[in-house]
Amino acid sequence: MRDDHRFIDLHMHSNCSDGACSPEELVRQAAGLGLVAMAIADHDSVSGVQPGLAAAQQAGIELIPAVELSVKFKGWKDVHLLGYGLDWHDPDFLSKLHGFQERRRYRNVEILERINACLANEGRQAIQEQEVLAYARDTIGRPHIARALLEHGYARTVEDAFQRYLIPCNVPKLYWPIDDAISEIRRIGGAAVLAHPTSITADRQQLREIIFELKKMGLDGLEVFNNMAQPDEMEFLRRRAMEAGLIITAGSDYHGIETGLEIGRGRGGIRFNAELLSELKQRITENRRQPEPDQITSEQGAKV
Repeated sequence: MRDDHRFIDLHMHSNCSDGACSPEELVRQAAGLGLVAMAIADHDSVSGVQPGLAAAQQAGIELIPAVELSVKFKGWKDVHLLGYGLDWHDPDFLSKLHGFQERRRYRNVEILERINACLANEGRQAIQEQEVLAYARDTIGRPHIARALLEHGYARTVEDAFQRYLIPCNVPKLYWPIDDAISEIRRIGGAAVLAHPTSITADRQQLREIIFELKKMGLDGLEVFNNMAQPDEMEFLRRRAMEAGLIITAGSDYHGIETGLEIGRGRGGIRFNAELLSELKQRITENRRQPEPDQITSEQGAKV
């Protein structure tokens, strides 16, 4: 079958971070929609990779190991960096993720405490942490708190929950410096891709400069086709990726709680062609062939 009749989704979230569905459920949904490949890119977590791979093997769909890191770049915070095809067993990487997960857990508990203080002022019953954990697999996220707010009838929609409680009660995140994050993804054989780039800035000249600066740091690609960009913005990103020699990826950023978001589709209902997968796989293969810095040093020393 030709690639233009085969579709993928390289950006989904499970309940191992802030998604509503288990990795197995995401795989079943993606396979049921006829996708040939997918990636579960949880926030600062690769806990969904193993169950996702097992389910994907049974469902006959390819799953690319992935992660989404919250990073900072200059004055921009909460920039998102996707890592594909990385060695998700690497102990140093897992240790770093564990540190971020712990800080994430304490942050979300503090957010819940602030929300409960607001609810008390409104004469409403508090939400217990165990209620929120019922929606999560490992660590609670803000969307899980939003679901609990909906269940109690304290909000009409997820967006309403964020506007009324989660945004006013927010606690700042801790971010990974983007140059370190790119280097770490590359170190363990992965490809580093900038997620939904237009969420950083709407200034196109500024965004172009950012893209080329990140390219110098080792960035591998741009998530050109996504749900945050308008069609003309996606075309802008496609041209910048071609100009910078970056690969192009696509993903829905599906969490399972957003209104209007579908697995395997971007803004306007566009589908993501499987032809994008070959360049991603090629880049992952190339990165895995790159020698480690220590190996380069020893080889250079041997030649002196």
